[in-house]
Amino acid sequence: MGFEIEMKLSALAAAAFFSAAFALPASAAPAAPAETFPGAPGVITLSGKCAKLVVAKFDATKGCKNELASVTLVNGLVTFIFTSDGKALGFQGDGGGIKPTSNGNARLPLSLVTTGVGNKMTGEVKVAGFCTFGNPYAGKPIAIECTAESKDSSFTGSFRTGGKLVKKGK
Repeated sequence: MGFEIEMKLSALAAAAFFSAAFALPASAAPAAPAETFPGAPGVITLSGKCAKLVVAKFDATKGCKNELASVTLVNGLVTFIFTSDGKALGFQGDGGGIKPTSNGNARLPLSLVTTGVGNKMTGEVKVAGFCTFGNPYAGKPIAIECTAESKDSSFTGSFRTGGKLVKKGK
C-alpha cells in the first residue's frame, strides 16, 4: 500500500497549496493583531527541515521537501501537507477540535490522511491520530508532529521550522 495510496482532497485545498508559491511573506502585510496558527482560511507555507515522513514501512524522509504547507479551508478543515519526491501526504482534521496542550503547543485531532502526486490530491484514508504544533508567528523554531493510524496502515510526519517568518496565501 505505502505512499501510493490513492486519495482525494478538495480542489480548493490543492489549488490553495500550489498558489502558495505566489504568496507574500507575512512581514509584507500591514500591521495586525498577533496571528494564530493555523489561522483563517488560506495557505501558510513554512520553511525548515522535514525530520521524518513514513507511511507504513515506507520511509520517504530522504526525499522530503524542506517546506510544509498548512491549508485551512472555509469549512474549518486544516491539512498539514508534506511533500516527498513529487508526492504529497496531508494530515487533515477539523480545526474546531484544536486544543491547547500543557507545553504551550496545540493539538489537532485527525480524521483523514490524503495523498496525491504533483498538484492533484486524489485519495483519502480515514484515520485516528493527531498533529501537535507550535505557533510559527512567535518568531522561534517550532515542531509539527503528526501521527495517524488507519485499519491498514500508519502515517508519521515531523517537521521543524527555523523560526523564520512564514509565507501566506489565500
